[in-house]
Amino acid sequence: MLYELKALIGSPIAATDGEIGSVCTFLFDDQSWKVRYLVVDVGNWLKRRDVVLPITTLEKPDWANKTCSAHLTKDQVRNSPDVDTEKPVSRQQEIAMHDYFGPLASWVDSEFGMPAMPTGMEYPVQAAEVLHLRSTSNMLGYHVRATDGDFGILDDFVMDELSWHLGYLDVKCGDWLRNRSVLVPTRWVQSVSWADFVIQLHHSMA
Repeated sequence: MLYELKALIGSPIAATDGEIGSVCTFLFDDQSWKVRYLVVDVGNWLKRRDVVLPITTLEKPDWANKTCSAHLTKDQVRNSPDVDTEKPVSRQQEIAMHDYFGPLASWVDSEFGMPAMPTGMEYPVQAAEVLHLRSTSNMLGYHVRATDGDFGILDDFVMDELSWHLGYLDVKCGDWLRNRSVLVPTRWVQSVSWADFVIQLHHSMA
């Protein structure tokens, strides 16, 4: 089944021994368009504000009731690595999560191995490392451009609940009110300019 990702934002999420917070955003691999991690707003029961959990620690989301459950204890959540979710996640942070959660946090696709980098993707390089985990909420509002000009604004992602693959961009287009929604396959994305907040398609939308 396909679901709009924003439907889960703000949804409560529970550990095996009690509620831990609410869904804040998702981190996806910008090479494969697969969601890898869930960011949880833990409120004030921890000293920090957000924690990052591998999606493989989650039960299947209850889309009807908009709730999520993790097969982790609150102590496991409490002791998880710190990650700055306001920036692209570094390889060092990803390794720390992998070390803590074990194979549950692996960024390697179990079927296809390490995903290849698409041609044309623009990655900022910091400290000689490639950053490829991105926040879905930080991409909302990006301009979507087709080969024949500006097309619209990214409003949401549509995800396959079984694979956690972001198969479609939900793009608002039309007049200045952006009153028309069009689903654009992510396989049509040619490149993403993170500096200019632009998603370039290799298709015409005429």
